[in-house]
Amino acid sequence: MTLKKLVAAGLCLVIGVQVIAMLMPDRRLVLVTVGLAVAVTLLALRWFLVRASEDDAATEGANGAEESLRRWMSRTETLISWSESTRSDWDRHLRPMLARQYGIATGQKQNKNPEGFRATGRMLFGDELWAWVDPDNVARTDKHGPGPGRSALDEILRKLEQV
Repeated sequence: MTLKKLVAAGLCLVIGVQVIAMLMPDRRLVLVTVGLAVAVTLLALRWFLVRASEDDAATEGANGAEESLRRWMSRTETLISWSESTRSDWDRHLRPMLARQYGIATGQKQNKNPEGFRATGRMLFGDELWAWVDPDNVARTDKHGPGPGRSALDEILRKLEQV
């Protein structure tokens, strides 16, 4: 039942009760009877509005969580596909994201202290993995060679998570 139908039904109830009360020979109960009809109408309207807002909140919450999970899954699948693709894809998509996350996690700024940035990166990741995070190590040649793969991405993310 829509809100308009509920309001129209409540108005018809109040008018109908007034007409019946006016036709009664003892009119002392007109005010009480009409008051009860108005109260019933207002309670029904309140119940309808509360139920509608709860349904909207539940639907919105479920859809919001579902949509958030769907976006996360899509983003994760994309990251994995880039990690298993070419060096060019790794350099274009994953390296900037990983270098940014590394800078945030360690508090190191590449432009303020480049040597400290690289030294901390080598200590955290080791020379082999740092080569895949270092923002200055973008390949100028062999762009179509294989990237390091999913296992390297997993190890890099695990080390970032530990910081």
